[in-house]
Amino acid sequence: MFLKRKTEGSVLCTSCGVLVGVQDATCYNCGRRNPGLWGFAPALRSLGQDLGFSNFVVGATIAIYVLSLLMSRSNLQAMLAPSTEILFLLGASGALPVVGYGRWWTVLTAGWLHAGILHVFFNVLWIRQLLPAVADIYGPARTIIIYTISGVAGFMLSTLAGAYLSGAPAFLRGAGFTVGASASIFGLLGATVYYGRRGGSSMALQTGLRYAVIMGVFGLIFPGVDNYAHLGGFAGGYVTALMLDPLKPERVDHMVWALFCLSATAVALGVSVWTAIPLLVE
Repeated sequence: MFLKRKTEGSVLCTSCGVLVGVQDATCYNCGRRNPGLWGFAPALRSLGQDLGFSNFVVGATIAIYVLSLLMSRSNLQAMLAPSTEILFLLGASGALPVVGYGRWWTVLTAGWLHAGILHVFFNVLWIRQLLPAVADIYGPARTIIIYTISGVAGFMLSTLAGAYLSGAPAFLRGAGFTVGASASIFGLLGATVYYGRRGGSSMALQTGLRYAVIMGVFGLIFPGVDNYAHLGGFAGGYVTALMLDPLKPERVDHMVWALFCLSATAVALGVSVWTAIPLLVE
């Protein structure tokens, strides 16, 4: 049975992996409260080190992309690229939605939307590569927090730049309309870089910086790339990782905040659809 609860015996602590009693209040090794997660720890561990978050993000991203295509059936281009109206409906961010229409909550939803088949394909590849690796370092709850906050930071910076730097050169203007998981992906790179500095891992530090620089250079060369979302996402991931400290075990309150992040994102998606319908039918 899925997520079957264990009520007796021993389980592995969800933070440090040592054997503890299923009813123990704290882990004797790392001090984590409720290390057995009310008896659900074995079932959750069966989902992987990230508790299935990587598969969830990939599945939800692809599902929302397919949904956006099905809703954008007015022209041939919509076979590969959702229409601007549908992306607006589902929660695209940027200066136009946020400043023009007051849809500030879209900084939570835009990272789950994509503008085309190549856009979603390459972002899913990065998610599959980076999310499990970051979860190995930070744990699943803190990874969810990093992923969410870095996306918010990226789209906030891009939106502000799009609203107030419209006269700057093209690559410095920010975005009037933006979607994509790359802000959160850069946040994962920022978290990797911070772990490299905090834990003394030169490989993590160099890998995170190398990928960030390569992707950043591509963003400066190719048109249509939201460089501010990348920069804000990287900074958001780095600062969030600093606050969460990867060298300390995860706590129960980290899981509470992770659930809050997921719930807030789901609510924001619903609000996006609910408030956009009147605007699109005018």
